[in-house]
Amino acid sequence: MTDSRFRSRETADGERNAAAVSRRWPLISGVAALVLVALLGAIIAYRANNLPFEFDTEWMDEVIEHRSPLWNAPALLMNYLGGGILGVFVVPIVIIAVLCGMRRFWAALYFTVATVLSAAIVQLLKNLFDRPRPEDILVIADIGSFPSGHVANAATMAVVLGFIAQRTWVWACGIAYAVLMMASRTYLGAHWVSDTVGGLVLGAAVAVIVWAPLAHRLHLERQRRAR
Repeated sequence: MTDSRFRSRETADGERNAAAVSRRWPLISGVAALVLVALLGAIIAYRANNLPFEFDTEWMDEVIEHRSPLWNAPALLMNYLGGGILGVFVVPIVIIAVLCGMRRFWAALYFTVATVLSAAIVQLLKNLFDRPRPEDILVIADIGSFPSGHVANAATMAVVLGFIAQRTWVWACGIAYAVLMMASRTYLGAHWVSDTVGGLVLGAAVAVIVWAPLAHRLHLERQRRAR
């Protein structure tokens, strides 16, 4: 009996150590991704006095050439979903309320911390680099084009909900939402392509960084919910 207990304890310790290692690499990767976003912003700011890359201007020329009323409506819808009162307050509060109603309190905490941290880092980098937005913009936007706050918010939400739900369809919907947000931001002339790439990496990185220390709690909470 004693040997059996010892082996069980040893197995549990091994599983905990393996889980800690498995969380360490996503954390390191997330931090590295955030550093890369900051470096990209610095390169943009100092390589040619904040001027866009050649691929940025080429893509923007294509977008402007193919604008039409047919695409304006969905692009503007994405603009409202990802920003303003609806995107910044209403949608997150609804998600937090739903998670709390499901008694997924650790998941609600994870979503809240990741969303707030992502938005804070976006604003920090926007004010730090103060990149000019494209001139042919169709919406009203604040200062600083890099990185895209709408895309960062979409990426954070997609990764967070993917980790919480652990469902393929949730990941698929989240990825589609983030990609559509990237396309809409450049279509509206609110951001250069490089801004949306920076926002995508930043949002996903923050979601992974916040997930790492909470992964065990989220796993236990999901297990209790499944019983």
